[in-house]
Amino acid sequence: MKKAIVYFICTGNSCRSQMAEGWARHFVGDKITVFSGGIEAHGLNPKAVQVMKEVGVDISSQTSDWIDNEILNQSDYAITLCCDAYDKCPVTPPHVKRMHWGFEEPVRATGTEEQVMNKFREVRDAIRESVEFFVEDITSEYR
Repeated sequence: MKKAIVYFICTGNSCRSQMAEGWARHFVGDKITVFSGGIEAHGLNPKAVQVMKEVGVDISSQTSDWIDNEILNQSDYAITLCCDAYDKCPVTPPHVKRMHWGFEEPVRATGTEEQVMNKFREVRDAIRESVEFFVEDITSEYR
């Protein structure tokens, strides 16, 4: 049976899309094929790595990549995680189901180190909820 291909897209592919990719892999292993990419590639954010590690998900080996149009065009789902990516994401073929989940950019958080980390945790947990619901729904389609 065909595996679903899911592409998480964000501006810099450093934080939100990386967390979404990590959560999807965590929840479904190899039952779906998961990628993430960005309008730009800012490098993997160490705070994103840290907050994911706190909940037992290791994203440290993931890479920050530009959107790959070949992967995007082969995807079953393209999910943008910020308005910038939604606005700038390349056009996709009709078979690609486009979705948009808008999450705050935790990198822009200000305040003490603890306040900044709490924003990362808040975004991590919101992404977890969306990914968990989504993969539960689509894995039933691809059994």
